[in-house]
Amino acid sequence: MSSTDALSTSDRATLLDVARASIQHGLDHGRALPVNPADYPETLRTQRATFVTLESGGQLRGCIGALAAYQPLVQDVAAHAYAAAFEDPRFPELRVNELPKLEIHISVLSPPELLQFGSEAELLAQLRPGVDGLILQFRHYRSTFLPAVWEPLPDPYVFLAQLKQKAGLPLDFWSPELQVQRYTTEYFGAADRHDGGAAGA
Repeated sequence: MSSTDALSTSDRATLLDVARASIQHGLDHGRALPVNPADYPETLRTQRATFVTLESGGQLRGCIGALAAYQPLVQDVAAHAYAAAFEDPRFPELRVNELPKLEIHISVLSPPELLQFGSEAELLAQLRPGVDGLILQFRHYRSTFLPAVWEPLPDPYVFLAQLKQKAGLPLDFWSPELQVQRYTTEYFGAADRHDGGAAGA
C-alpha cells in the first residue's frame, strides 16, 4: 500500500473502532489500548502518520498526532486517540460520562512536501484551500494546521497568519529562512464526513 492509497470503508471503520476502544481502555486502565499489528490487515500495518481529533457538541475536545510516520497505522491511531482524550494540554482529561457523545475523527497524512518560494505572495499563490495541511518552521518555532482548519479560516492570508501566530510568531512575520511544507490527509469520522468543523492541530 502506497502513502497515497485510500483506505477501504472496512479499514476506516476498524481504525475508528480502535480509536474508541483505546479511549475506553484509557478510562479503565489509564493507558492506551495495546495493539498487535499482526492482528490487522496489511493496510493497517503500514507505517503512517496520523492525527486523532475529538469533538463534543461540535466543539474541539482534543487533537493529538504526529507529522512523521514512525509506527504501524493501527498503533498510531490507538496511541493518538488515547493522547487526544487524556494528554492534550488544552483540555482536562476526558471523563467517563463524555464518551457516549464523543465524535472521533482520524486524519491520515501524506508525506510532507517542501514548498519553494521567494516571497509571501509566492507562497500564498501555491496554497490549496481545503486541501493542504501546512507545517511552518522558522528556527525553533514550528506549528501545523490540518486541512480541516481551512473551514473556519478559508482565506489563505488569514490561514497563514494564524499558523504563524500558533508557532509564536507575529501575524505579519516574514523571513527568507521561513520553511513551509504541505501535506494532504485522508480524513474520516463516525459520519464519514470530509469537512473538519472544529478540527485542528
